[in-house]
Amino acid sequence: MPRPRPECHGGGIKPHARGKREGGSSSLLSLCADLTRRGRLPWHRVRPMSAAFRCTAVNQRSEPMFNVPPAVVGTVAVLVVVHALRMLVLTDEEDLRFLLTFAFIPARYDLHLVGREALPGGFGAELWTFFTYAFLHADMMHIVLNLAWLLPFGTALARRFGTWRYVAFMLVTAAAGAFAHLVTHSGAMVPMIGASAAISGAMAAALRFVFQQGAPLGLWRMDRNAEAYRMPASPLLTTMRNPRFLMFLGVWIGLNALFGLGSISIGQGEGQEMAWQAHLGGFAAGLLLFNVFDPIAPREKYDAGEI
Repeated sequence: MPRPRPECHGGGIKPHARGKREGGSSSLLSLCADLTRRGRLPWHRVRPMSAAFRCTAVNQRSEPMFNVPPAVVGTVAVLVVVHALRMLVLTDEEDLRFLLTFAFIPARYDLHLVGREALPGGFGAELWTFFTYAFLHADMMHIVLNLAWLLPFGTALARRFGTWRYVAFMLVTAAAGAFAHLVTHSGAMVPMIGASAAISGAMAAALRFVFQQGAPLGLWRMDRNAEAYRMPASPLLTTMRNPRFLMFLGVWIGLNALFGLGSISIGQGEGQEMAWQAHLGGFAAGLLLFNVFDPIAPREKYDAGEI
């Protein structure tokens, strides 16, 4: 979309008037016209010392406070709708069966465990629960906390990856979190639910590019500058030596240790266990698989002149 071209208004002087005027209005008018041609005044209003002259952009569109990509809006909608249906439509018995069918239960994969055959879903559940558990949440606080993390980091990732890469990446990191939980909870009958493993992966992937110079560091401001999301990402080892990355990682690990934000196992009452291993699995997958999904060529190729 072409940028709106400002109109210049000045105390009875028409924008296209020629010749010099008293008080320097002609020079200000020329300056405004020159900046307009260069595209330097797309959204600004310039007020000189003389109140008789001003340069105002026309056809200006105000930026909304939140600019969340449709892919992230869709993710939020699916999570909220699934939880609302469970809470408002299903009976307690139906909800329990629904959880046993779509939550991730390590006992499904233990061939020697008595009772595993009684779990609903059969062989299909052994496949789809690596992903479907991420769409389920224990209560409103659980889903609200996950959405609070999803909005900033999911937004940054969706803007860089595009819709389909974003969806595929979130599913893969969810599966990675489930696998990490399976390895550390072999044979456990307690179901695991929650989107935080995938969100941890999105966070790790976003950290691969948001700390670079000129990158969209202001995640919470939902910056829509497209160029900030198209910058080549630094190599993984460079990212892991970045002090800001290390500081953020330390805070995130500390929050997991203190509060266990994310996937909550059900059926434990007040003693619910937090599946922090799934968070770490999703985060590690996000760091390591970022280049596989990233549509922007790595910085090494730019620096080597291959691009």
